[in-house]
Amino acid sequence: MADWDTELSAFLQPFLEKLGHKKRRQMSPLYVSGLIGPGDRKSIEPMAERFAPGQYDRLHHFISDGLWDAVPLEAELALQADRIVGASDAFLVIDDTGLPKKGDHSVGVAPQYASMLGKRANCQTLVSVTLARDEVPVPVGLRLFLPDSWIGDQERMAKAGVPDDMRTSRTKPEIALAEIDRLIVTGVRFGTVLADAGYGLSAAFRKGLSERGLTWAVGIPKHQKVYPDDVGLIFPVSGHGRPRKHSIPDTLSVAAETMLASASWKKVSWRRGTKGRLTARFAALRIRIADGTPQRIYDKGQQHMPGEAAWLVGEWRSNDERKYYLSNLPVDATLKVLAAAIKARWVCEQAHQQMKEELGLDHFEGRSWQGLHRHALMTMIAYAFLQHQRLQTAKREKKESTSSPWAA
Repeated sequence: MADWDTELSAFLQPFLEKLGHKKRRQMSPLYVSGLIGPGDRKSIEPMAERFAPGQYDRLHHFISDGLWDAVPLEAELALQADRIVGASDAFLVIDDTGLPKKGDHSVGVAPQYASMLGKRANCQTLVSVTLARDEVPVPVGLRLFLPDSWIGDQERMAKAGVPDDMRTSRTKPEIALAEIDRLIVTGVRFGTVLADAGYGLSAAFRKGLSERGLTWAVGIPKHQKVYPDDVGLIFPVSGHGRPRKHSIPDTLSVAAETMLASASWKKVSWRRGTKGRLTARFAALRIRIADGTPQRIYDKGQQHMPGEAAWLVGEWRSNDERKYYLSNLPVDATLKVLAAAIKARWVCEQAHQQMKEELGLDHFEGRSWQGLHRHALMTMIAYAFLQHQRLQTAKREKKESTSSPWAA
């Protein structure tokens, strides 16, 4: 236990240097220790009882009311995550996670879809950003999404301490792009951005990634419209009226599931699981996404023109369910490379589950914007430390096994 405390202190040192005041530097390790340590509840009162008897008020003040800036600590977390798993072949995974809540006073709480429950529920929704490589995730961003019921109530937002510049409507994809920009400025290394259909269905999100020069692979709904890769543009001659000023596609767009209906599906294995190789059938075609400028096409009304060229990928699972994806991975990407990128997204779900079950991400009982985000930050720092420890232990064990005279 003494060794564990020493290693945690060493890991937290660069974070503590950015907190400034001595009392804050005392409270931060206690809070992180409380999150990592034993106990079913990881809210402030039971953590104080276990790790800081008689200091509940100071611990509460540190998280909810203390005058310290979280930005330097968020930047340090990004740097530590990059040190742990950052690389040109790392993934940056975009997702969101729900925190079930009772009542309606906690910031951002409202009836909304909760992915962890698979249904609408009264909860807070955090947009999450996770850096991952070799199936090792390190969360680097958790930002609260404010539903319309909150955006339309300035008094309610003020009472919850929502910063003035956050009291505007922002979609989850917009929040995600802002987080990506923050991490790019910090210098975090990654190769491909991954996201599920909740983000992938947004043309603005996909275009935002491409405009930043990023490689991406995202889920889409089966009805997402696409064009064949060889779609051409024509100027049809009208028998009457003025000549057409704008070209139109020489074929109509179709749904993603229709485009892949007659494709060749192949069995692909992307990694080894606890019960053996993970496999599914995949199909992929080069297409043009129907997300260009809207244009009237014949008698079909306004239709989106062909946009960016991309891969359309289908996944046919063992339960007969089919999922669809878009990716701007290179033209020469193999089906296995496409499948491996798409399926790498699962690690963020693992991280969400572990942060809730083991570190109490969803145990915060305060109601304020600042308190929630600081609790989430401390949870991510605790998680990063555990991943650091896990990899350091694995390296030591590997070194010991290879240096042993009995190793063959």
